[in-house]
Amino acid sequence: MSNCLARLTGTTVLVCAAGAATAQEELNALVWCDHTDPALIEPFEEKFNAKVNLREYEGTGAALALLEQSRPGDWDVLVIDGIDVFRAVDAGILAPLPADDLPTADFFPEVVMEENNSADGQVYAVTEKFGYNTISYNADAVDEADMQDMAAVLSEKYAGRLSIYDYYLPVMGLAALADGIATADIDGTSLESIGATLSTMKERSASVAGVVAAQTALATGEVDIVVGGGEWLTAVLSNERPELTWTIPEQGAVRWTQSIGVLADSEKPELATEFVKYIVSPEGQAALATSSCFWGMPANAKAGDLLSDAQKTALRWDEQPDYLARTQLYPAPDTDLDIEMQDLWLETLSQ
Repeated sequence: MSNCLARLTGTTVLVCAAGAATAQEELNALVWCDHTDPALIEPFEEKFNAKVNLREYEGTGAALALLEQSRPGDWDVLVIDGIDVFRAVDAGILAPLPADDLPTADFFPEVVMEENNSADGQVYAVTEKFGYNTISYNADAVDEADMQDMAAVLSEKYAGRLSIYDYYLPVMGLAALADGIATADIDGTSLESIGATLSTMKERSASVAGVVAAQTALATGEVDIVVGGGEWLTAVLSNERPELTWTIPEQGAVRWTQSIGVLADSEKPELATEFVKYIVSPEGQAALATSSCFWGMPANAKAGDLLSDAQKTALRWDEQPDYLARTQLYPAPDTDLDIEMQDLWLETLSQ
């Protein structure tokens, strides 16, 4: 029995006990849906006696708008598309991270991406997860050999049987690869060729759909192929629906990455940094890779020690060296080219 309890009685005991407890801290994070899984968040909350308040968003523009409308200090952590980290750095909204405390030496080398996550010798974000925008399909409903060739995927044979993922950058990247254009080489002069491929894609499609709608369409048989899909679309269903799978065609695919950082005006930078460190630890990475929202490859290769054989099979763990070599990063257009690409995308969708 503590001295406090031994000496005091009545309501004074309650005050003493309450004073001995540590007040729970709160952390506010703008995240993608894969961070909302309790299996990922609860271990951090328990370790640090903290409550993590999560706000899910889609699209970097939406996150930047939310931050602009918020008061300084409202948000502590930001999850962001890897190719858009520079936008957050340019806007001055990310704080430097302690590079020596980040386990990037354990990462798949291709996804460390120092050039994306750093500026002027400072690290502002760290890659946490990656995967591929490629071809998802129902193996029971298509000729799997056809899925290895974008020309076959977009042929008349599958007219009305495919859905297009509703995000212009990866799908336009796939169209470029189908035309033999590297994603890094996309410019104004290549948009005519890309636009022709997009038109064919749209003509053959039954729908243009977001994450949930595309997954549902494939699972219900409304479509047999999702252009722009990948492990993030079907791996989470691998136990119940093993016929729903994905591949990287011979022309290649687009590799996505997502990063995490601490906001510059956070009032709890130490706790926010601890959250980032937890997310990129093997334990955090294993939970993030197999989140109930969508699966993807963990940046930290040591997470593989904590994943089951079935989970690693669904993520194609052993095939990553080949996949990383055969895929290219998202297109990263400057402002003017980005406007042209978005205009072309909207024009295609209206067809």
